[in-house]
Amino acid sequence: MQKTAIFPGSFDPFTVGHENIVRRGLSLVDKIFIAIGYNSNKKDFFPIEQRIEWIEKVFEDEPRIEVVTFEGLTVDFAKELNCNFILRGIRTSADFEYERAIAQVNKSMSGIDTVFLLTSPEHTPVNSSIVRDILKHGGDASKFIPEKIKIQIKNKSRD
Repeated sequence: MQKTAIFPGSFDPFTVGHENIVRRGLSLVDKIFIAIGYNSNKKDFFPIEQRIEWIEKVFEDEPRIEVVTFEGLTVDFAKELNCNFILRGIRTSADFEYERAIAQVNKSMSGIDTVFLLTSPEHTPVNSSIVRDILKHGGDASKFIPEKIKIQIKNKSRD
């Protein structure tokens, strides 16, 4: 039986921390769906089509990664994809407490376990909100963005 995981998030933008969690997650499962959640009530910084393109570029040489989009509950989409696991990265103890509660509810609703990977120490301070703020104000966020999409994001932030 193939082991699959869903790695959900807004990925607005996708960071080196996200990339690190996915690459490490591949040692645990056979396939990972990077699932970009869509919320029509939320104003995105980068268009969803652009985020899909960037993430596909980061993993273009990795056939075990598939980028998908969804709306609604992550756990429902995970069931639809026949995922065995939900993959989440944990940066801080506050992240753990928040994610633990969601994981327990998801397990109760679906039977799907959540696998937590601790963020690598060098990526602990990195999150999409901080990267967006740096970009909004014309700062250099290049050290927080995967190599394959740095130039494109830098050019986009000038638009």
